[in-house]
Amino acid sequence: MRKYILKRLLQLIPVLLGITFLTFTLTYFSPGDPAELMLNATGVTPSPQLVEQVREGMGLNKPFLTRYCEWLTGVIHGDFGLSYQYSRPVSDVIISRLPATLKLAGTSMLLMMIIALPLGIISALYRNKTLDYIIRILSFIGISMPSFWLGLLLMYIFSVKLKILPIMGNSEWTSILLPTVTLAMAMASKYTRQLRAAILEEIGQDYVIGAKARGLNDRTILFKHILQKSLIPIVTLLGLSVGSLLGGAAIVETIFVWPGVGKLAVEAIFNRDYPLVQGYVVWMAVIYVVVNMVVDISYHLFDPRIHWEKGG
Repeated sequence: MRKYILKRLLQLIPVLLGITFLTFTLTYFSPGDPAELMLNATGVTPSPQLVEQVREGMGLNKPFLTRYCEWLTGVIHGDFGLSYQYSRPVSDVIISRLPATLKLAGTSMLLMMIIALPLGIISALYRNKTLDYIIRILSFIGISMPSFWLGLLLMYIFSVKLKILPIMGNSEWTSILLPTVTLAMAMASKYTRQLRAAILEEIGQDYVIGAKARGLNDRTILFKHILQKSLIPIVTLLGLSVGSLLGGAAIVETIFVWPGVGKLAVEAIFNRDYPLVQGYVVWMAVIYVVVNMVVDISYHLFDPRIHWEKGG
């Protein structure tokens, strides 16, 4: 296991290097002078002489590769530079938004599992029956419905009309309910369909027939054998969902003015806060590669036949 993890970590190095180089290159050729943007963010009128002094102090007159190497060296040490908008280290700004994103991601994943697991199992057990059709229709609607439209609809019903939930922000504990439901509904619909398909695929396998021949009851077969095998493809999707949520659900966070990482990224893009955009992209890249590695490792827990040497 240690050998496999070390091998995966070594494979991630060129991936992360490529992402950092591409990110820095795109922001390097983006419109706008970083020195002028920083001065405008601090409320200072940017005269040509002052802009040139700031450019010199920020090292913007250095060649491209020199600037990239210096930036990459800082990234390795956790220094992503200063945010133009907040005049604070980028890492501090991102970390300050993480608690809100983690809270929203955790509640959304929990609600999704509460909905998707029983519905997926019920839909598979009652295949092609009325209950199955109802669940499949509802899941299809949930997948087809854009998250921004669902968020606005929930906001209109529960905040504007019924006035029982806050419309935005996180000043009250109830503020998290609407964004949580918005994120969880789409995920629950997708996972319900995936779990149903995975269970139906496993039901016809030889080991299930053998278990029934040995006299095991259906509940034991379902929960101790079928579900364990069915969760392997679900874990893959779960890894992608976790990575996306930890990176911040930008649309939902913006609609509900939730002070998370996703909303921070949207603000950074609109304000052309390039250091903050770079830090966010690197953060997203690290999340996805680490989550994917954890997902690959978890395959062995659900199916011991999968060996580490084969890379999950």
